[in-house]
Order: sequence, then C-alpha cells, then structure tokens
Amino acid sequence: MLTTIVSWTVSVIMLLTSAGLLLSRDWRIQLGLLAVQYLGVFWLVQLHWPLAMAATKLITGWMVTAILGITYNEIQGQVREVEENWQQGHAFRIFAVSIVSVIALAITPQIPQFLPGIGLQEVTSSLILIGIGILHLGITTQYFRVILSLLTVLAGFETIYAAIEGSVLVAALLTGTALGLALVGSYILIAPNWNKTE
Repeated sequence: MLTTIVSWTVSVIMLLTSAGLLLSRDWRIQLGLLAVQYLGVFWLVQLHWPLAMAATKLITGWMVTAILGITYNEIQGQVREVEENWQQGHAFRIFAVSIVSVIALAITPQIPQFLPGIGLQEVTSSLILIGIGILHLGITTQYFRVILSLLTVLAGFETIYAAIEGSVLVAALLTGTALGLALVGSYILIAPNWNKTE
C-alpha cells in the first residue's frame, strides 16, 4: 500500500519535473528538475530491478546532470540563446502539457494488458515523460533544451522498459546511451564557441 502511494506520488513528481523543464527559462532550475526526474526514474525502476542495478539509473542521471551543468556554466557568458515570444508561448505550453497528460492517463489502463507485470504508475510516468519530452523536442531549437528533451524521452523509455527486461547488458547499454547523449550534447554546446575563437 505504501509503495503504491509513493509510486503515484513519484508519477506526479515526474509530471511536474517534465513540465518544469518545458516551462522554465533558468538552466540551473532545469538541471535541478532533471536531477529530481532521475530520482523518480530510480524509484520506479527499483520496483522491477535489484537495488544495485536501479542505482545505476540514479548515478547515471546525476552524472549527466553534472556534465551538462559544468558545460553550460562554462559557456553561459559566451552564448546567449534567446527564445523569442516566450510570454506568448507560455500559455500554449501549459495547454500542451495538459493535453499530453490527459492522453497519457487515457492510454495507461490499456498498456498492462499487453505488458503483464507492469504497474499503472510506471506506465503513467513513462508515457508522461515520453510525451512531454517529444513535445519539448518539437517546439524548441535551442541546443540545451533539445538535449534535455532527449534525456526526458530516454528516461521515460527506461522506466517502461525496466519492467519488461531485467538484463544487465541492456541496463549498461541504456546507461551508455544517456552518458553518450550528455557528452555529445556538451560538445555541441561548446563547439560554436570554438568556431568563434578561431
């Protein structure tokens, strides 16, 4: 009973963090939300994986957050990515997040019929992360936001995939994918500055 309550609470936190990544303009807040998001992924994954394997999700997520934080802190004075029409788009983003959430909640009850053993909390969280991540990816052109949205989609995939596959090799591949995405993203953020100094 307690586990169910905590899992639903984590699902709500996942909704708030993924929506916060979409709505926030401060990179520090975005990285803080990403770190909390990975904490939620850890909780949901440990329902199906051994604690040591699930902990890799948390450690990887925080390493990814640290990599992006260090990179963006180094370049923030040199690169100023300005998103035009933020105020006009703010209401649209809130509306879009609510639509994605309603769709995720509507689809959730059907998924466990195809994937036995998975709980509604994991399905809800993963669909929300994937949906809002794709939404975020579709409405931004900023490199930093694109990286965050891809990490959000990957976190949602990891959450639902952990319930159906407990392979150590798969866990390692997903961990490598997240770290690789962070490193490539860091390079993309830094590369324009190298070009400017040449």
